[in-house]
Amino acid sequence: MKIPLFKTYSDQHDIDAVSEVIRRGTYWAIGPEIEQFEKKIADFIEVKYALAFNSGTSALHALLLAHNIKGKEVIVPSFTFIATANAVVLAGGIPVFAEVEPETFSLEAEDVEKKITEKTAAILPMHYGGFVSRDIEKLRKIADKHNLLLIEDAAESLGSEKNMKLAGTFGHSAIFSFCQNKVISTGEGGMAVTESKEIFEKCRLYRSHGRVELPENYFDSSADNDYTLAGYNYRMPTMNAALGISQFAKISSMISARREIAEKYTKAFSEIKQIKTMQEKDCISVYQMYTITLDSRKIRDSLQSFLKENSIASKIYFFPVHQKTVYQHTNAENLSLSITEEISKKVLSIPVYPSLKEEETDFIIQKISEFFRKR
Repeated sequence: MKIPLFKTYSDQHDIDAVSEVIRRGTYWAIGPEIEQFEKKIADFIEVKYALAFNSGTSALHALLLAHNIKGKEVIVPSFTFIATANAVVLAGGIPVFAEVEPETFSLEAEDVEKKITEKTAAILPMHYGGFVSRDIEKLRKIADKHNLLLIEDAAESLGSEKNMKLAGTFGHSAIFSFCQNKVISTGEGGMAVTESKEIFEKCRLYRSHGRVELPENYFDSSADNDYTLAGYNYRMPTMNAALGISQFAKISSMISARREIAEKYTKAFSEIKQIKTMQEKDCISVYQMYTITLDSRKIRDSLQSFLKENSIASKIYFFPVHQKTVYQHTNAENLSLSITEEISKKVLSIPVYPSLKEEETDFIIQKISEFFRKR
């Protein structure tokens, strides 16, 4: 593609950060940069505990294990990356798919409350594309009313706000992702955050084989660690953490660049009646993705083909998870989520990333405008 959907931004500082760890020749695993990165994220969103993982999926899996949702129901969106639901299954829970709302494409509070049963343990909303869920405050009230956990899948929304409150701070715990297309990236990586020392310590056990950590680094110590549960190797490599620290130093400028491009798109597309754009209502988005909604699947698919012909990448985020083969032999087999299914037929994400050039943005707008002028 001439213009890809995303490019991971990097500079010499990122190269130097990773190179320093490599040249050091020690602590490629369990190095000091990991705790430094954790502290930066914890301080940034003002939570007590943050724990780095090798992916956002690993972080969510460990978090759900720590919250002990085994055998219980967890209400999740179907309009999400499949990891949101898969992590529930891997932790022994039962995903219950609920409807999303059409403004920020996150769990719709009214339908969530309808799905609550005596088996429900948690509500797991996903903040879509750099926005904060429209109903996140309502979902917290519902969770408190029914004595349920609220766990945020904030993989795509590090730095986004709603009513002066950051994504990842509305629930009892949350996760972020640092995959290559996120606002800051470590290639692969994730972070679990929580106010609970108990959950933090359990997640730390699950992250590293169930090992009880001693004051001295595992690779420096001659002592025999105890292991209290069967955990996983979900640790983030030190090079990734060093990259995360370097990337984090640029988070404000990278968010500003994304927002500038999004503002330009939104202004241009406001003149095209067949396009609906996501609006910031009591919310500041980091625009991890820029998603437009078209009038029909036919128009969406035609536009995507037209963009491809003009070497502009685009992608559909997301197709409904409850319709995937893996969930066709569960309680989702005959499930109908009309809003989710309708939204999935109409959305299209177009390129947005800090290094997207002005002439490239103009070209994308020009081609989308041209497509609709021809109709």
